[in-house]
Amino acid sequence: MASHDLAYIDIDDDLRVFGYSIAGEETVIAVPQLDVCFDIGKAPEQVIPINNVLLTHGHIDHASGIAYYLSHRKFCDQREGTVLVPSGLVEPIQKILDAWGELDGNEVPCNLIGVKDGDEYMIKPNIVAKVFDTSHNRNSVGYSIVELRKKLKEEFVGLSGQKLVALKKDGVEIENKIEIPLVSYLGDTCAADYHKLDHVRKSRVLITECTFFLEEHKDRAKAGRHIHVDQLGKFLEKMENEHIILMHFSQRTHLKDAKKILQKRLPSDILDKTIILMDRFDSKRT
Repeated sequence: MASHDLAYIDIDDDLRVFGYSIAGEETVIAVPQLDVCFDIGKAPEQVIPINNVLLTHGHIDHASGIAYYLSHRKFCDQREGTVLVPSGLVEPIQKILDAWGELDGNEVPCNLIGVKDGDEYMIKPNIVAKVFDTSHNRNSVGYSIVELRKKLKEEFVGLSGQKLVALKKDGVEIENKIEIPLVSYLGDTCAADYHKLDHVRKSRVLITECTFFLEEHKDRAKAGRHIHVDQLGKFLEKMENEHIILMHFSQRTHLKDAKKILQKRLPSDILDKTIILMDRFDSKRT
């Protein structure tokens, strides 16, 4: 039996995004076809088979399940999980894993990798995670998952396979490398100039927070470096994403009320491609 009820979103029949995200409670977002889980929350059973956890920052609602995720993979005879974390968090997270190993009586195996702005990590031979700084705290990053393709250069189109092989042997670069941004995940953040990053602006799917909705919560948004709905439309209008998934709503605003506010505040073209993660919740939570 699954340990969590999660929200599920199917994107164009080839990507499934699932997870749970309530501000201060838990955030975990998985894309199984890409073998990534953004943040780990409390490590729901459904994400244990995913090999790569991409942690955005160390707040407990995003990171508390790391040890369980890794330990349970070992229990299930799966290979050690890879966990990407902001470089400043490697040492404290390793201390947590060591402490849990001591408590449990068994080592918690982990491929723990520190990352920083501009780093890239190969998820699969044709899939890379690009790391970028985010505007939340001093140890926060976001991730873009990008597909790598090669396309024959126009001047070589129509040549026989034999000639193409010969050119490659001579050291001629016959292909252009193409990057196709698939999913970008901002984690917790205030509104910032992410549109300046091509791999974020052009991602097929953008997953972003919108924590606060009420006028009296503007100061909370500013203090916590979160997005308030008043900033959301201007923030998103600079993006070129086909699908936008909103997450991390505050418990201070009922989901029905948040939906009504979004309908009033977002331009229709943005609203049409926007999905609220927790509106796709499996149970009757509203």
